[in-house]
Amino acid sequence: MKREVYQNLLNWKLNPHRKPLIIQGARQVGKTWLMKEFGKLEYTHCAYFNFEVSKELGKLFQHRFQIDEIIASLQIVWGRTIDPENTLIIFDEIQACPEAITSLKYFNENAPQFHIVAAGSLLGVAIHQGVSFPVGKVEFLTLTPLNFHEYLLAMNEEPLLDAVLARNYPLLHLFTDKLMQHVKQYCFLGGMPEVILNFAVDRDFFKARETQQAIILAYENDFSKHAPVNQLPRIRMVWQSIVGQLAKENSKFIYTLLRTGARAKEFETAIDWLKDAGLINKVVRISKPGMPVSAYADWSDFKIYLNDVGLLACLAGVSLNSMLHGNDFFEEFKGVIAEQFICQQIKSQSISCYYWSPEGGTSEVDFIIQRQDQIVPIEVKSGLNVRSRSLRVYYDKYNPQMCIRTSPNDYEEQSWMTNIPLFSFLSWLKTPPTQTATQQTTAK
Repeated sequence: MKREVYQNLLNWKLNPHRKPLIIQGARQVGKTWLMKEFGKLEYTHCAYFNFEVSKELGKLFQHRFQIDEIIASLQIVWGRTIDPENTLIIFDEIQACPEAITSLKYFNENAPQFHIVAAGSLLGVAIHQGVSFPVGKVEFLTLTPLNFHEYLLAMNEEPLLDAVLARNYPLLHLFTDKLMQHVKQYCFLGGMPEVILNFAVDRDFFKARETQQAIILAYENDFSKHAPVNQLPRIRMVWQSIVGQLAKENSKFIYTLLRTGARAKEFETAIDWLKDAGLINKVVRISKPGMPVSAYADWSDFKIYLNDVGLLACLAGVSLNSMLHGNDFFEEFKGVIAEQFICQQIKSQSISCYYWSPEGGTSEVDFIIQRQDQIVPIEVKSGLNVRSRSLRVYYDKYNPQMCIRTSPNDYEEQSWMTNIPLFSFLSWLKTPPTQTATQQTTAK
């Protein structure tokens, strides 16, 4: 399994000014595998310590921030000498030991020669619950479920991915059916590594759905284990409402759908817990585009998507037959699957996204992103018959440099808008804005 962030790990290793690295992400997205694989391939030795499995490890860090003492203790536990230049030290589930988190500051200040990578599925939750954090003394890397390109690699479609990355649309047109079948398949499977790795071997969609159900159950069990007791009922209510919230004609999150008379202040903490745990993506509304986009966000008005399109399809009970057969696949669930797909690709590139709706208006553009000095509206269309009324309203009002519609249709440039095929959206997203126009002209 190849992950795009592996290059980030290589860059981190080669940086003489590196700091301890923390990999964040929800459970089951592959953090442990990635750290171990990196240690196996790039170092002579890999010293792995899991603070959730071995509670005794925490005692090594209590009231002790002398690095030589910590290293001596870790060597005894590991059973080998830790060579700073040739050993990768892995602290897994580090949120289970707040003192280990604090120790990263002293590693950075007093022993930068050690290569330390840490991970924590619920680290974001721990930080917001008052755990002391070494601000400015660590680096961060976020790992998400596999994106569409990583999925194609896992399916042994490297030549097809090369064509997608090159955005050679005349060539891609010959393989539209195959690519759209992969998009549908990806939307059913999602990007959870266990699901993808098993499917790559047995090609069994029903086993994939069973694995998804097990992952969802594990997430829900985490609510009971790690969430504040007084927030647990609200967290469950928010989680169980996500499918219904997205299925509405207007998928803005409505508190009264949770229960009659519900108010924002009752559920804000619950929503933040799910977001900090990496289980949801919160897409906030802007009423007008401006630089920076975040300055124009209305944080009280938002949509909630899941962290993975396959898990959303599983929670919604979308059937295998409707996902993989016929042309009405994206029409299922009011086109939300296509929106979740695009949201997931955006998040995989660590890009913040918003949605646009004017005050008192009925128009709505699905996603707004900032690419360098451009604010780009993105409208997602789930069917072959596409009309872009809201995107046109946005264009007439703000006259942006670029308007993007993404749909199952082929690449097309119009005077005011460009249609990007769903299977090529991530490739467009990775293309620097200064190169986009040239590349599109060449593609034509």
